Amino acid sequence: MFKITPLGDTGIRVQLGNTISPGINQLIRSFSLLLEQDKHPGIIEWIPTYTSITLFYDPYVIGYEELTAYLGHIKGKLHQADTPAADVIHIPTCYGGKLGPDLENVARHNGLTPDEVIKIHSEPLYLIYMLGFTPGFPYLGGMSKRIATPRLDVPRSAVPAGSVGIAGEQTGIYPMETPGGWQIIGRTPVKLYDPLREPSILLKAGNYVKFVPISYDEYTQIEEAVEQGCYQPRITTYGRET
Repeated sequence: MFKITPLGDTGIRVQLGNTISPGINQLIRSFSLLLEQDKHPGIIEWIPTYTSITLFYDPYVIGYEELTAYLGHIKGKLHQADTPAADVIHIPTCYGGKLGPDLENVARHNGLTPDEVIKIHSEPLYLIYMLGFTPGFPYLGGMSKRIATPRLDVPRSAVPAGSVGIAGEQTGIYPMETPGGWQIIGRTPVKLYDPLREPSILLKAGNYVKFVPISYDEYTQIEEAVEQGCYQPRITTYGRET
C-alpha cells in the first residue's frame, strides 16, 4: 500500500499499510532511513506512526506535486534500503509496592499472582511502534493478553515519571509526570525524556524495549546514578540480546 494525503498547506501523510504489524513498521523504518540519508532541503521533519509517516515541508522550497513525486521515488528505493538491526534498550524496572500500586489489581483481574504478572510482563521484547502523547512516550507492541487489564475507572491527576503501566492490551512508560489512567505496575529510574540531555529522548521508533525486574534497593542505586549523570541503560542488538 502507498497512499499520500495532504494535511493542510505544509503537511502530508504517507500511508504504508492498514494493519499494525512488525512488517509495516519495518517499511516505515526503511522509508525514514531513506529520508534521513537524502536530506531533501524542502522537508522539515517527519514523524513515524503505526502505519504511516507524517511529513512537514516548506512549500516555498518544494510544492505539493513535486513532493508527491519525490516520495514516490523514495518508495521505489525501499528495497535498496540497508536498514540497520534494531537496538534493544534494557529498562530496569521495580515492580509492585509503592512504585507499582496497581500490580495486585492486574494480578486479580487476570487470575494470576503478582510474581506471575511480573514474569509475563518482563519476558517479551516490545517493539516501539511510535512515540506520542508526551515527549518520548513509547507505544509498545508485544504484550501478552494474559495480563491485559482495563484502564482505571478514575484517572490519577499525577502519574510519576518512569511509571510502567498497562491499559487494555498495551503497555507503556510515562516519560514525565502527567495525569493518566493506566494501571501502574512498576517504575523505572531511567529517564526516557531529559531536556538537558542530547538526545533528549531515549527511545526511538523501530527499536525494542526489554523490561528487567530489579529490587527496590537496585532502583534507588540506579536512580542516584542517573541523577549524577553516570548511568547508561544497557543496549544490545536485536537478535543478540544476551
